[in-house]
Amino acid sequence: MTLSLWTDVIGTLAATLTTISFVPQAWLTWRTRDVAGISPGMYALFALGVALWLVYGILLRAWPIIVANAITLTLALLILTMRLRYGPRRSAAHDRPSPSGRTGR
Repeated sequence: MTLSLWTDVIGTLAATLTTISFVPQAWLTWRTRDVAGISPGMYALFALGVALWLVYGILLRAWPIIVANAITLTLALLILTMRLRYGPRRSAAHDRPSPSGRTGR
């Protein structure tokens, strides 16, 4: 194999693995609508970073970078949108009265 082919294989494998690793978080968030542990600031910065990686891939015409970051950006924006829409939830245990009669708030 040539160096160029190895570079493409490694890039494609890295892009595939990092994108796939993001899917369970997006699926769990979508399914449960539980966004309490999600930082909107972190996800906004993450989405911006991924968008810049997408532009970088487009400028290089590097399909592994383009495809992986387009998918990851979509998932990150989905999670960020759900975080902004549903906001943090309080747990039911947090609202229950304690033995002293006061709530957890």
